Amino acid sequence: MVAFLGLMFPFMTGGEQEGKHEELGSEFIMHHITDHAIIKIHLFGIDLSITKHVLMMWIVSAILIVTLSWLFRKPRLVPKGLANFFEFIIVYLEEEVMRPFLGEHSHRYAPYLLTAFFFILLCNLMGLVPGAATATGDISVTAALALLTFVTVQVAGIKSHGLIGYFKGLIPPGLPLFILPIMIPVEVIGMFTKHFALAIRLFANMVAGHVVIFALLLIIFTFKSWLVGGITLGGILFVGLLEILIALIQAYIFTILSAVFIGMAVHQEH
Repeated sequence: MVAFLGLMFPFMTGGEQEGKHEELGSEFIMHHITDHAIIKIHLFGIDLSITKHVLMMWIVSAILIVTLSWLFRKPRLVPKGLANFFEFIIVYLEEEVMRPFLGEHSHRYAPYLLTAFFFILLCNLMGLVPGAATATGDISVTAALALLTFVTVQVAGIKSHGLIGYFKGLIPPGLPLFILPIMIPVEVIGMFTKHFALAIRLFANMVAGHVVIFALLLIIFTFKSWLVGGITLGGILFVGLLEILIALIQAYIFTILSAVFIGMAVHQEH
């Protein structure tokens, strides 16, 4: 929310800014939600440029590694302060998300699920910081996260049932033979599409809020009215606060769906 309000002031500083931001439209919105290269690097014809979203992921990773390592450097029976807050979240995810779907296997896959949750949550929240960017608003980032879940699901299924047993278990038992040529492609496609939807869901929800806020900003500069500006500013504040809630919800949804998919692979009999 603060980030978007901060973006308003350059437009409201007077005639100097009017010429610079004279053309407002889809280009204005796309400029603020798409990724941009900070340091351009090309090696052997491969683009290895450091973009704003890459930088944000590095910052988020560094914050999580340093913060969690420092908070839990000395394990205590009853953590205090911020460590207690993190433990509350971890215990909640363990009891309400992982254990119901993974059962006795929850501790095995907890490191991945908890890492995904905190990484996505912090990436989402960092997008609300002035001058920062939402890495999870990039489809390549959410696709990579979904790919990690996909690989984890396949490894979990093969480890629990064996290679042949796992893929055999994807087909419901007792089906007539003439149905198999139809069911096998359907099951294979479904195995990929649910993870594709996992990537699209996170990406779309994180981009949508930003698009709405920048669209509201355009309304202010289109009508150039204090009345319209005041009403629209209220809408921007509301959507900004809603973005904080969405950041938490989307991290939770990605984690719970990942747990569901892993649980389905581990407990195929259910």
